Amino acid sequence: MKHLKFTILKFILLLSSITHAQDKALSLWYDKPADQWEQTLPLGNGRLGMTPDSGIKTEKIVLNDITLWSGSPQDANNYEASKYLPEIRQLLSQGKNKEAEALINKNFVCKGPGSGSGDGANVQFGCYQVLGCLQLDFDYKSNASAKNYKRQLDINSAIARATFELDGFTYTREYFASFGDDVAVIKLSANKKAALNFVINLDRPERFETYNEDNSLVMKGQLNNGTDGKGMNYKVRIRALLKDGTLTGANRKLQVKDATEVILYVSAATDFIDKTYEKTIYELLASAMKKSYEKQKEEHTKNFQKFFNRVSLSLGSDSKKSLPTDQRLDAYVKNPDADNGLPVLFYQYGRYLGICSTREGLLPPNLQGLWAHQIQTPWNGDYHLDVNIQMNLWPMETANLGELNLPLKDLMKKMVPYGEKTAKAYYNADGWVAHVITNVWGFTEPGESASWGIAKAGSGWMCNNLWDHYLYSNDKNYLKEIYPIIKGSALFYNSMLTKDNESGWLVTSPSVSPENSFYLPNGEEAHVCVGPTIDNQIVRELFNNVITASEALGTDEDLRIDLVQKLKQLPPAGVVGPDGRIMEWMKSYREPDAQHRHISHLYGLYPASLITPEATPELAEAAKKTLDVRGDDGPSWSIAYKQLFWARLKDGNRAYKLLKTILRPTLATNINYGAGGGVYPNLLSAGPPFQIDGNFGAAAGIGEMLLQSHAGFIELLPAIPDAWKNEGVVKGLKAQGGYAVSFTWKNGKITDYRIASKKTGKVKVKVNGTLQEVTTSKL
Repeated sequence: MKHLKFTILKFILLLSSITHAQDKALSLWYDKPADQWEQTLPLGNGRLGMTPDSGIKTEKIVLNDITLWSGSPQDANNYEASKYLPEIRQLLSQGKNKEAEALINKNFVCKGPGSGSGDGANVQFGCYQVLGCLQLDFDYKSNASAKNYKRQLDINSAIARATFELDGFTYTREYFASFGDDVAVIKLSANKKAALNFVINLDRPERFETYNEDNSLVMKGQLNNGTDGKGMNYKVRIRALLKDGTLTGANRKLQVKDATEVILYVSAATDFIDKTYEKTIYELLASAMKKSYEKQKEEHTKNFQKFFNRVSLSLGSDSKKSLPTDQRLDAYVKNPDADNGLPVLFYQYGRYLGICSTREGLLPPNLQGLWAHQIQTPWNGDYHLDVNIQMNLWPMETANLGELNLPLKDLMKKMVPYGEKTAKAYYNADGWVAHVITNVWGFTEPGESASWGIAKAGSGWMCNNLWDHYLYSNDKNYLKEIYPIIKGSALFYNSMLTKDNESGWLVTSPSVSPENSFYLPNGEEAHVCVGPTIDNQIVRELFNNVITASEALGTDEDLRIDLVQKLKQLPPAGVVGPDGRIMEWMKSYREPDAQHRHISHLYGLYPASLITPEATPELAEAAKKTLDVRGDDGPSWSIAYKQLFWARLKDGNRAYKLLKTILRPTLATNINYGAGGGVYPNLLSAGPPFQIDGNFGAAAGIGEMLLQSHAGFIELLPAIPDAWKNEGVVKGLKAQGGYAVSFTWKNGKITDYRIASKKTGKVKVKVNGTLQEVTTSKL
């Protein structure tokens, strides 16, 4: 192991001091209650979530369960569709894209209403929904106003707090979704005896009943399955433990009188996975209430920090942490270089949201992550397969949270048998396919409109996430588990590719470049095409990965030979058009919207590694021109994607510009920041509306600015902006190959680094522009 400056002991001591200092600074805080849901503070344990507004006289705490979905499994395949495939392809080969699109809309989309066009809650596709609202109505026996108010979220412990003074009393509330007992816990206390008087209510907008039972408040119901109305069952049970005072339950409420301290325990579940969910709720509640509050909090914090404390980051001074977070955002827009602490907080907040919104054995974070306050969530709160679900997981590997990628593997396993039916129904193809949207019920059919629903890159794109976890873990058992999934996806593309008459290449047909359109030579606007660049890149990457996997596992030699031959017949990873940009389609079409939010044709740059400045410099330059024309605005997820692209292109200042764009307050008063995305006061990303992918994409982008390992070597500070060069410390990031990477820098130059692995060995690392081979230390 080569060291540039410090001894190992000094280096470890420095990292420890930075970690300790960081922990004190990692909080969001405000000097007033939340006026709207986008100002509340998100808490979660990967299954249960809550967002308290910490209101003074009335508090609303929105509750969530990651598994709570309306809808049900369905077969929306059109089994006559494949009969129309030859005619659709013929029309496309003749340049009659509009006619092909019309035929697809008539005979080649899903049967029925599909995702419901904004009404997924009432159709079989379904919708991720709010679990309920816990409301606390307080009686202070005084009309005085509160003062010295503060609410905060400590993201290094996953605990939120609110404190204020009123009429000589100091009130404190503390909240966490327990990583120990798997219940939500809320502690309310006062500094003087008998000061707490409030009523507890529990409801949701529809399909519920609330009742009193055994000194508990219970809410239960059944969601709409889209057929007979008898869908998923859910239940919530709330118990209160008092110090002093009395608790009474009647009229679908609980009432607390003259208490000094109250601990509320919220236990909830659905029958999505656990058919004995009612028993589970009761048992979790009983177990939690046997422990002291301090013991519960200790176990919660310890279990959460097993994940969170793996990585620490410092970019120097953090002088703006004394500002409330909403005011800090306003100040950052005016002078971002004066607050290097906010990017650190935003990065660690992305890690925090990942830990809190998913866990092994359950579901990946959806468009809302875990947190929703509506019945009809935007876009059904579903899993969009044309960048969004993938982006939700992009930061996890580098952020040393690789196991949080595993729920996607489980979701895809369940999709495969549905996708096999879809592959046969529409393409008469082998393997399995998923198009552009899915849910917890295994939906794989095309969407209800050809303009977006015929995109077929979704299943192949998700395979990239699965493969990434293998690259970072080197886990051969995991590779054996995912191999049937990625093989099945490759079999689909392999059997449905068709020869393009003009180029001679094997391409997908029909398809679209996700959600985008182009002008035909006659001036008509069309969406459906042959061989969009993203499809060509995904197929190339997937075939290579399946070849590598089959070699590693010593299986499927005939398939491997076939795919090697097919690779020679695929379009290249990118084609440079007459204007110097990477072409989005096989033909140089004019674009109705040159600044379109999707930049799918740069998939080969990120998340794939088909385009790199080192190996494909011409394509890398063309990618820069593509991004220049696309512009730097858009929804938050689109801005984050561009941040990632510029990081891969080693332009730290441009990546930083995009990060600054994301960190603009969407709800700022009297300030016009443009029509694109940003963040809400609680730092959740704004499409708008709220979509969590922008948080995860930006976190991934910061990770790529600090560390890259996709090009065959580990590179430290590959895209550091000028604003971060002064000094910094990173501890615990992960690189491909399972390496743990820590380093320090000053004036833009690495001063020390440590690369560790489970087995010591040689690894290539690029430090301060020099590529060298070093020996790793023991992890």
